[in-house]
Amino acid sequence: MTPHPQWPHATLDVTAHEPTPFRQFVLKVHSRCNLDCSYCYIYSGQDPSWRDRPARTGEATMRQTAIRIAEHVRAHRLDRIRIELHGGEPLLTGPAPVLAYARAVREAVPCEVTATVQTNGTRLTAPTLDRLSDAGIRVGLSLDGGRAAHNARRVDHAGRPAWPAALAAARRLAARPESYAGVLCTIDLRADPLDVYRSLLDLDPPGVDFLLPHANWRHPPPGLARRRPGRHRPGPTPYGDWLAAVFDAWWDEGRLRTRVRLFQEIAALLLGAPGAAEAVGLSPMAAVVVETDGSIEQVDSLRSAYAGAAETGLDVFRHPFDRALRHPGVAARQVGERALAAACLSCPVGKVCGGGNYVHRYASGSGFRHPSVYCADLEQLIRHVADRLARTAHG
Repeated sequence: MTPHPQWPHATLDVTAHEPTPFRQFVLKVHSRCNLDCSYCYIYSGQDPSWRDRPARTGEATMRQTAIRIAEHVRAHRLDRIRIELHGGEPLLTGPAPVLAYARAVREAVPCEVTATVQTNGTRLTAPTLDRLSDAGIRVGLSLDGGRAAHNARRVDHAGRPAWPAALAAARRLAARPESYAGVLCTIDLRADPLDVYRSLLDLDPPGVDFLLPHANWRHPPPGLARRRPGRHRPGPTPYGDWLAAVFDAWWDEGRLRTRVRLFQEIAALLLGAPGAAEAVGLSPMAAVVVETDGSIEQVDSLRSAYAGAAETGLDVFRHPFDRALRHPGVAARQVGERALAAACLSCPVGKVCGGGNYVHRYASGSGFRHPSVYCADLEQLIRHVADRLARTAHG
């Protein structure tokens, strides 16, 4: 496999570690979306390759993907996997393609399969939810908060707001907790953190995952001025402050009303437990993407760095998933501390932070071996959580 010139670890010895098998398979159902969100890193980002892919995954691709997943499960003797049906908007043409893909995998794979569809909610009608629920497919909802004002950036291609349909979807899911996987919420600094958090609680999600906007040293996040990768600490911490405010509200409730994955992961890592998230910690990445044409790719968020960053040159028709485990980009996300910048190795919160999300470390011309563009924010949040844990432990 010829190294891509921008791969951060093109010289990494991919045979020098024991690969972690994939347990999460992100299966693209559609490569198009009915929304035109201003901050979308897929359709408004650096990589236009979605334009060249089939709009919808065909039955042959579904069957071959299922065969390859089964092959991987048997080779590594896995007892359970997760499949996540994604887009674009996976429900763009109704639930049938999602149901067909999940059925193909479950019929082929000799282990437990947990299936989730991640949707913007605009096509989640009551009959669609009934069919997904009957098939044992849980539903995750993408929102920017629990009010219309929070979701002003989420509009369709004619500029019409997505919020009314998304709110209806959230209410349907709240009435079907067995089908409700939770909410993904990208942080907007312009929104009051407590208002966002409390408005989401009003939608009764079982969990909320707050996401830092995908950004890097080349394309800094909103609210942070462009800086060189070496100048990351100390620095402004608007995202750390935003999240710390939400953490306090979450922690002070006494009886936690919902899971907040980022906070739970940080607390677990501080207490010495292993992590399992991409945003923090050093656990090996165990997710892989299959595009609508059968291409095997790394996680979508890499597209926010540069065109082609997620590509592996592999596909399900010609290659097993084990080939992807030896790809330099995948290996770099499975070797833990060996992939971190020197500044991260010497950082007192480095093992908890884990360098942050791999995607957020990118700098043009020098790859991903840098601290996160959110380095100062992550340190501030981790120290804040550690302080709250310590105070609780000491009464």
